[in-house]
Amino acid sequence: QVQLVESGGGLVQAGGSLRLSCAASGSIFSNRGMAWYRQAPGKQRELVATISSGGRTTYVDSVKGRFTISRDNAKNTLYLQMNSLKPEDTGVYYCNGPIGWIPNYWGQGTQVTVSS
Repeated sequence: QVQLVESGGGLVQAGGSLRLSCAASGSIFSNRGMAWYRQAPGKQRELVATISSGGRTTYVDSVKGRFTISRDNAKNTLYLQMNSLKPEDTGVYYCNGPIGWIPNYWGQGTQVTVSS
């Protein structure tokens, strides 16, 4: 069964850090690009970061310099290290992949709440 399972969300004060993980089925992770999205209350889901199969990364401007996307291909796991968190980073974070493929899958999401 194809799965994406996120973990690592929680409540943190502004300026704090969290590390999100996404455990993926090998069939959708191996040699495929992956992404993190987030959805704040009342807003559309937005792309936060991507990583190619070779490790090339992209970030939305609002998280550049604070967030780092990475992957462990041996463990079929995607990560998002989030530092210097701000209240505007609050939302549900979703793992997505494989980028550009059909079918494309979503995890169930993990809540991140940053208090001011």
